[in-house]
Amino acid sequence: QVQLVESGGGLVQAGGSLRLSCVASGSTISVNRMGWYRQAPGNQREWVAAITRDGVTTYAGSVQGRFAISRDNAKTTVYLQLNSLKPEDTGTYYCYTTGLGINNWGQGTQVTVSS
Repeated sequence: QVQLVESGGGLVQAGGSLRLSCVASGSTISVNRMGWYRQAPGNQREWVAAITRDGVTTYAGSVQGRFAISRDNAKTTVYLQLNSLKPEDTGTYYCYTTGLGINNWGQGTQVTVSS
């Protein structure tokens, strides 16, 4: 089992930036991918970005060029740098891991972008 704790959310004006963090603990050796989803009120959860154990990153088209995912050398913390934020980026951002056929989720951190 992997436990995930997110932080870094907040209220920011359009055009601003935030940096989200997600710290993983527990059976992290089993993790082969870490990433982020987000969910706006009334909407389905939307995949945002991911990084593999080998460091390969992928992004949703809606955030490509504005968001950047990275991780620390120990591969237990993943970051999501959010730049050029738009009101439509508002939502709860959830960290996740995948490995050995198991998905783990954090509790989420709220990002609110005002126009």
